[in-house]
Amino acid sequence: MALAFNDSNFQDEVLNSEIPVLVDFYADWCGPCKMMSPVVDELSREYEGRLKVGKVNVDENTNVAQQYRVMSIPTILLIKNGQVVDQVVGAVPKAQLTGKIDSIL
Repeated sequence: MALAFNDSNFQDEVLNSEIPVLVDFYADWCGPCKMMSPVVDELSREYEGRLKVGKVNVDENTNVAQQYRVMSIPTILLIKNGQVVDQVVGAVPKAQLTGKIDSIL
């Protein structure tokens, strides 16, 4: 299951993480976000120990969403060593995400 990232824990959980992090910016009312949610949860299980996977609710955590200029959701960021190394906007096939993840691990 994906972790819950928020304005308070983002620095510690994501930016200071020793392993790469996938961050899914979503909202409960967003249809494409609901489509991506099971995919994100699958990735969290498949890459356990090698990739930290979590979600940020943009309605509840506006500071982080603004900091990363999230204009459309779902937006998925791949962050390594505190820096964004890749980004995907919109609902995409799982294979597209695994390709991007594998390229940074």
